[in-house]
Amino acid sequence: MKRTVSLSSFAGCVLAAALSVGTAQAAPVSACLITKTDTNPFFVKMKEGATAKAKELGMTLKTYAGKIDGDSESQVAAIETCIADGVKGILITASDTKGIVPNLQKAREAGILVIALDTPLDPASAADMTFATDNLLAGKLIGQWAKETLGDKAKDARVAFLDLNASQPSVDVLRDQGFMLGFGIDPKDPNVIGDESDPRIVGHDVTNGNEEGGRAAMENLLQKDPNINVVHTINEPAAAGAYEALKAVGREKDVLIVSIDGGCPGVRNVADGVIGATSQQYPLQMAALGIDAVKTFADTGAKPVPTQGKDYVNTGVQLVTDKPVPGVRSIDSKAGLKKCWG
Repeated sequence: MKRTVSLSSFAGCVLAAALSVGTAQAAPVSACLITKTDTNPFFVKMKEGATAKAKELGMTLKTYAGKIDGDSESQVAAIETCIADGVKGILITASDTKGIVPNLQKAREAGILVIALDTPLDPASAADMTFATDNLLAGKLIGQWAKETLGDKAKDARVAFLDLNASQPSVDVLRDQGFMLGFGIDPKDPNVIGDESDPRIVGHDVTNGNEEGGRAAMENLLQKDPNINVVHTINEPAAAGAYEALKAVGREKDVLIVSIDGGCPGVRNVADGVIGATSQQYPLQMAALGIDAVKTFADTGAKPVPTQGKDYVNTGVQLVTDKPVPGVRSIDSKAGLKKCWG
């Protein structure tokens, strides 16, 4: 028996197919944001920036974070989930900048755009692009400020470094080495923390980027040398902890604490004299630009291009202090509070 298909039935099938294709094409672009923690104000603001930009662009965003700074296992699990979900882009602030590279390579092989936020991977080429503060410059600014503030006393300084964690992520290394260059310390191997021979360095300890870790690290280094008078901290929560440890032994008035972040609590600590100077960075801008890059990649296949003269997209940095010094450009805490986050 021959079967016939009416013209109207055929047209209905064509229309249904067209609607199906249209629906598939209209599916929102999806992305993942993976941060080191979801408690540090810096990463909270980063999440806000990514979420707002994704909503503006009609994208779907899933967010993940480590339990603490240094929790790479949770980040690896998040990458696997994002690959399985078929996202178009992964934005990540990696805790283990070397160890996580093979996992991100799997994502790139699956056609996913990988963007490092704040913390460059090792090697940086393991990401399609990095959106970050110039962390070396951020370190130099607070190093220069500390040196100029001390004047002739800088040559006899006793310097403590409160770092991030033992894996020495690139952001940690860059900030340390930048401070040393600004202060006039030979950092030796620019890719390694702790190989310096300058006698002014009391030592390094790790904080996991939080206040409790900053307090414990400061206590440890004070036991090593109670005459510490300059403290470089990886971020402002660590600086707050260092201050509490110094206050407990009556040293809070005669020690320079410098830091990097520019969050609102940190800038208020500058105004209150807890932190002498901090380098302010802009995580909301970082994340928003990253999400925008994923959308462009999904729509056109084009990948982001670096800032001229650099191998990453520079999202800006400014020194914040209420005690400016000659030759080091800065803004005061009032201006910093207008630009802060958290």
